[in-house]
Amino acid sequence: MRRIRHRHGTLTVQHVPTPAPGPGELLVRTEAIGVTLPVVRKLTPHGGAADGPVDGPVGEVVGEGDDGAGPEPLGGEVAGVVEAVGPDVAEATGFAPGDRVTGLCFGDAYSDAALLHTAMASAVPDHATAHDAVALVRGGLVALGALEAAHPRPGETALVTAAASGAGHLALQLARLRGGAGHVVAAVGDPAAKGDFLRALGADAVVGYGDTDWGPPADYALDAVGGALLGPLVRGLTDGGRLVAYSSGGGTLAAHELLAGAKSVTGFQIGRVARERPALYAAWREELWRLHAAGELRPAVAAAFPLAEAARAHALIRARGNLGKVVLEP
Repeated sequence: MRRIRHRHGTLTVQHVPTPAPGPGELLVRTEAIGVTLPVVRKLTPHGGAADGPVDGPVGEVVGEGDDGAGPEPLGGEVAGVVEAVGPDVAEATGFAPGDRVTGLCFGDAYSDAALLHTAMASAVPDHATAHDAVALVRGGLVALGALEAAHPRPGETALVTAAASGAGHLALQLARLRGGAGHVVAAVGDPAAKGDFLRALGADAVVGYGDTDWGPPADYALDAVGGALLGPLVRGLTDGGRLVAYSSGGGTLAAHELLAGAKSVTGFQIGRVARERPALYAAWREELWRLHAAGELRPAVAAAFPLAEAARAHALIRARGNLGKVVLEP
């Protein structure tokens, strides 16, 4: 099988034997693989513009695998069909070959076949495609978890940054569906290019990060950007407003910016929920499937690239050109 790994940001395609699932694992023949911003950032040294030195056309994955000792795996969401199960998995979980599943893979997600731990796996319902599954399995859980951390109240104004991203476009919808927001503001880098997409998903207003006026103060903000945007976001909150940060972009705030208006900042990480509150994690996942089945939550796939063109997928996300989830297809 093929898998893509990286060494110092350079992507390498390797041809290796298909692994056998161990205890608690499923071997999944992948049909869709989600590309995430944290992985793209990991492979972009100092904010550079390429996945390391690429010898060939932009976007080409180069290099054939060696013995696999050096390059590191790339994790992500996967969806596909179970080909084999580890010892005692069928008895303990009910998963069996032929099942359609999705989940977050911490090993080699960028591959023709991935090992998925049963704790991170869930069945894909009949109403969902593999693309729907990878859009919802992580991005939807992050969006819903961040919203819950904001403690939304009906009728409030919500501000969502990176609103056209894989998680952001779902957070925008969930603010209304689950949070009961009366007014939803979508913040993006290029409102002209993304405005129609976001309004079609329910945004009442679309603003740019550099705009001087974001409208009335927001009651809460769901932030996937961080960095220099944190200050303007806090200043854009009403007194008592809440900012939930779930980005990997870092950033700092001066304490007085919070104290003056009794504002708060909460960091959210979906991995901690998965580890420490598995029942809640499962309940959120079921809620997302329910909303999707009802036609209320609409995951969007911006683009699908062949597995061997992973660098092109990374470039699209790095350029912030995606409208929804970016996926790879083996």
